[in-house]
Amino acid sequence: TTPELQQRKATVLESLRKQVLEKKELTGGYAFKFNGTDAMLDELTEFIKTERACCDFFTFNLSISGDKSEIWLEITGADGAKDFIKTELEL
Repeated sequence: TTPELQQRKATVLESLRKQVLEKKELTGGYAFKFNGTDAMLDELTEFIKTERACCDFFTFNLSISGDKSEIWLEITGADGAKDFIKTELEL
């Protein structure tokens, strides 16, 4: 719902936005680089679990370095997914 989306933008998504180190445009979405900490991994995993419940058109890929230096989150999907990431998720 709209109030739920607004609350989510104000908390979870805002936290992720602040922690993005790099952003790459992909054919069907985007890749986002984050610090490779366990706390960041936990936050990204929770984000993915929540997004899967409402946005089943997304495909998520996590690339996690073994030395904890970085995590890449790829969010892709069919036509329109890229625009949704940019406008609705504001990532």
